[in-house]
Amino acid sequence: MTGTEHPDDELLGRVFLSRVVEPGDEVAGRWVREYGVGEVVRRLREGAQALPGVSYKRWDGLRARGLRAEPDRDLAVAREAGVRFLYPGDIEWPGQLDDLGDARPLGLWVRGRASLRMWALRSVALVGARACTEYGAHMAATLAGGLAERGWVVVSGGAYGVEGAAHRGALGSGGATVAVLACGVDRPYPRGHTQLINRIAEQGLVIGELPPGDHPTPSRFIVRNRVIAALTRGTVVVEAAHRSGSLVTARAAQRLGRHTMGVPGPATSGLSAGVHELLRGDTVLVTDAAEVVELVGDMGELAPERRGPVLPRDLLEPRARRVLAALPGRRAARADEVARGAQTTEDDAIARLYELRSLGYVERHGDSWKLTRQAMMSVHAGRSGC
Repeated sequence: MTGTEHPDDELLGRVFLSRVVEPGDEVAGRWVREYGVGEVVRRLREGAQALPGVSYKRWDGLRARGLRAEPDRDLAVAREAGVRFLYPGDIEWPGQLDDLGDARPLGLWVRGRASLRMWALRSVALVGARACTEYGAHMAATLAGGLAERGWVVVSGGAYGVEGAAHRGALGSGGATVAVLACGVDRPYPRGHTQLINRIAEQGLVIGELPPGDHPTPSRFIVRNRVIAALTRGTVVVEAAHRSGSLVTARAAQRLGRHTMGVPGPATSGLSAGVHELLRGDTVLVTDAAEVVELVGDMGELAPERRGPVLPRDLLEPRARRVLAALPGRRAARADEVARGAQTTEDDAIARLYELRSLGYVERHGDSWKLTRQAMMSVHAGRSGC
C-alpha cells in the first residue's frame, strides 16, 4: 500500500483484484509490488496503458473481468455468509505466506472464528490421493488425530480420500483443522463434502483466494497447493501416484524450505509410487504423529526410540553374551572350543559358563557344556532378529 492509499481503498482494491486476477499470477503480484494496489486497479478500470509483462489480448481480458467486478457486493455477500477478507498487513495475516514472493495471495477469504495467523504458526499439511486405499485413509486419519492431540493444526485441501480423512481425524480428536479450497469459501467443493466443510468452518477454518461464488478449475487446484505448502511448517504426503497433485504440494514445500515427509506404502501399490519417489530424494519417511512432530516441532520434541522387545539374554553382561553366543545350537562343546568362539581365555569362558548355568541358560555334560532348550529358543530368536 502506498502512502496515499486509505486502508479501505487497499481492502476494496485487493477484493477487486481477487475477482480479476487468477491466484498465483506472479506478473500481477509484481505489478502490486512495484506500482501499488491503487494504481493497478486504476489502470484496469480506466483502460489506461497496459502494465508490462502481458500481451494486449490478455490485458483486454483482465479489463473485461474488471468491468464485471463489484468489490462492495463481494464483501456484502461474504459478510452475509460469515466470511472475512484478509490481506498482507492485516494483524491476522500469516507472515509465512510472504515467502511466496510475487506469487503470494493478494488476499484470503476466511470462514471460521479462529486466528489464521496463530493457527498457522503450529500447523502441518496432510495431503494425498483422492482415490486412496483403506490403508491411506487409515494412516491419514491416525496421523491427523495424533497431531491434533499434540496441539498441532492439520491443514489440507478438503478433497475426497486422504484429505477428507485427515480433516475427520483431526476433528474426531477434538483438534483444529484448516481446509484450503480452490473455489469460493461460501460454496463447499466437492459437493459431497458439504457437511464436512461446514463442520470445519464451525470448528476450524475454511480459507481460499477466490471470491464468493467462484468455481474451481484444474489449474486452480494446482496453484492452491502452494498456499498449503507455504502456510505450514511441513507437508506429509500419505498416498500419491506419480502424477498426483499432492506431489506439487510437496515440491512447493521443498522450494520454500519447509519439511517434506512421506508415509510409505506397499512397493506394489501404484498409489504409493509417487510417495516412494519423494522418499528416494530429500523427503523424510514418517509412520506416526510423533515422528512428524520430531521433525517440525521445537527442540526436544523427540519421537520415542524404536526397538524390538527386550529379551532376557539382552540383560546379560557383554562377555557372558559372547560366551552364550559361542555355544553350538545342537550339541555340547568343551570349554576350550567355547573360549575360541568367544575370543576369550578358557578360564574366563568357564567362569561365564557357570554364571550362565545359574541363570538357566546352559547345562554341564561331563567336560562339555550345552544350551538348555529355553536358551536355544532365545539364542535363535536373537540371531534371526525375530
